[in-house]
Amino acid sequence: MGLTVACLDVWADAVRREVQRVAPSNWTLRFAQSYDRAHQHAVAADADALLPGFAAIDDDLLAAAPRVRWVHKWGIGIDSIDQAALRRRGIGLAITAGANSQPVAEMALALMLAVNRRIPYVNRVLRLGQWPTPEMRETCFQIQGKTVGMLGFGQIGRRLAQLLLGFDVRILYDDPQPADAVIEQRLRAQRVSRDQLLANSDILSLHAPLTEATRRVINARSLAAMKPGAILINTSRGGLIDETALYSALISGHLRGAGLDAFDPEPPSVNNPLMQLEQVVLTPHAGGGVFDNVEHVARHAFGNLARWASGQAVIAPDLILAPAGAVTGQT
Repeated sequence: MGLTVACLDVWADAVRREVQRVAPSNWTLRFAQSYDRAHQHAVAADADALLPGFAAIDDDLLAAAPRVRWVHKWGIGIDSIDQAALRRRGIGLAITAGANSQPVAEMALALMLAVNRRIPYVNRVLRLGQWPTPEMRETCFQIQGKTVGMLGFGQIGRRLAQLLLGFDVRILYDDPQPADAVIEQRLRAQRVSRDQLLANSDILSLHAPLTEATRRVINARSLAAMKPGAILINTSRGGLIDETALYSALISGHLRGAGLDAFDPEPPSVNNPLMQLEQVVLTPHAGGGVFDNVEHVARHAFGNLARWASGQAVIAPDLILAPAGAVTGQT
């Protein structure tokens, strides 16, 4: 069965070519050129399935795309997708569980290193003719021997824990779903309470989904409970953090630094005060944005859509909502 798939994120030409190469030859791909809502509606108009990453899926978009039977997320975060609107229309929703876990985990580790060693700052001043070696020795820190806390311990958090094994750190995590004992032992990870996580982490890394329960989970109260001199890393969703409270914790010196790959809203305003702080390292929500993972994510998503088109079930961990009349047995 040939499908028409609307790829709603704005991608570089090389990425579009790679996604097109992976798609079945009898499928038609429509690629968005902007996030303008009228343009998004036009791209989605004759699609059987939508493939959003950052693009929002709302009732108006679905009304403009009456043929759509599936929304397949490029990634895992579904906070920008109106699930109630999907249910009303009998439209399915799936994610690419685990497909971005390695690059996002690498980004979290990179931000830890960049903040601890002040890499963006020293790169900038070195290019200006300064030689900040004495300053670096006084203000830079290693990861080895530290306690790394993870708020959320799904596939990304566990992959990060694997990467951190070589740094000889202590891993603490807080997650509603505990990892089994074998995983905890292999990753040398210990589940603790939220209060223990905040009080003991030298580095706190966020890996939770954005829900009503987690919105602004990092706020003035939780920041005050963090270990003095800790750093905060966020490669998840900007809405997890009260950015005003974070700014206050940073300028007071209570937190030593932060590495942020997610903001609320996105993109952040150039007037966002976090932009002015040398101790904050910023990246543009690009944790999963590596070229050599494009094929993997595309094959993952297209594989699920092909299973549906042939009357099979999508991969069980990926299924969020089944479309009306779809096979729902696990594969």
